[in-house]
Amino acid sequence: MPSLPLARRGTTLTSQLGLGERFFASGKDRRFAARIDEGLDQVEAGLAEQVKFADQLADVTAAYLLNAGGKRVRPMLTLLTAQLGEGATPEVITAAQAVEITHLASLYHDDVMDEALTRRGVPSAQHVWGNSVAVLTGDLLFARASQLVASLGEGAIRLQADTFERLCLGQLHETIGPNESDGPIEHYIGVLADKTGSLIAAAAQMGVMFSGAPQEYNASVMEFGEKIGVGFQLVDDVIDLSASDAETGKTPGTDLRAGVATLPLLKLRELAPNDVDAAALLERIETEVLGAGDEVDVSEIVGQLRDHPVTQQTLDEAHRWAREAVEAIAPLPEGPVKRALTRFANSIVERSS
Repeated sequence: MPSLPLARRGTTLTSQLGLGERFFASGKDRRFAARIDEGLDQVEAGLAEQVKFADQLADVTAAYLLNAGGKRVRPMLTLLTAQLGEGATPEVITAAQAVEITHLASLYHDDVMDEALTRRGVPSAQHVWGNSVAVLTGDLLFARASQLVASLGEGAIRLQADTFERLCLGQLHETIGPNESDGPIEHYIGVLADKTGSLIAAAAQMGVMFSGAPQEYNASVMEFGEKIGVGFQLVDDVIDLSASDAETGKTPGTDLRAGVATLPLLKLRELAPNDVDAAALLERIETEVLGAGDEVDVSEIVGQLRDHPVTQQTLDEAHRWAREAVEAIAPLPEGPVKRALTRFANSIVERSS
């Protein structure tokens, strides 16, 4: 088995959100950040325990992607919204762990369906152990997340079930593609909302649910989470075209090589009927890049798509979703939570990896 980097233990609110001295101008804000960081440490320690199954193989495979790192976006959001109430209660910590384990489980399944060779800079699980072991590891992790959620009561169970349904539908719709009556871009955004937005929205909701925060905040943080989830994936579409192995463990154009139609490509297809240059680039991508695999050098064509205006339009679209996410939390009280959520949204779409 390949050696792995250490998981991102000790990740701080400051480093993740790039919060500078202006945010920490007051002692109250510094205490706020310290509470989030303490909660993140608790979540991280708990995750290491929760991916143990008292089985030699399962313990290795289930911890594989956890130990490969990750941004812990979802647990951080749970901890942030929990500050609208009593903060990182034991129930909030459990919910944050359940959300992250659900996310981890989905990665095992996604990589099998996408035939991905790498994840988080290491060989994907199915590349190491095969599809069957990877799928079953994902199932084990879904089961463990369900156990954690069950301890939180009926409301959490319903939220988890609804979210899991959307995750599956999103993957199904991505797999079969749009119907004849669907617009390709609208269909794609719907897939992103289901596959990514739903779980990030659930993470935000759980922070409110289990911290004793006023329940009228629930709708705002849910909308915030879903919109920033879409923005997150749109930025990934741009990063995919410029990713370097050192930063992401991915080859530039990985999604295109796998045959995935990301938003820059969809926009190029929309433009091609009335634009000769766009049509020429589209033909090259569809004949030379889609499904090419990592062994074929298509960097020049990928670079042309990266430099095309449709990629900047995709980034602009991501920023629009982030702005709408921030608008959704307007009803929340002014203070460090609202400021941190705003910075959270901005950091999601400003990242380069």
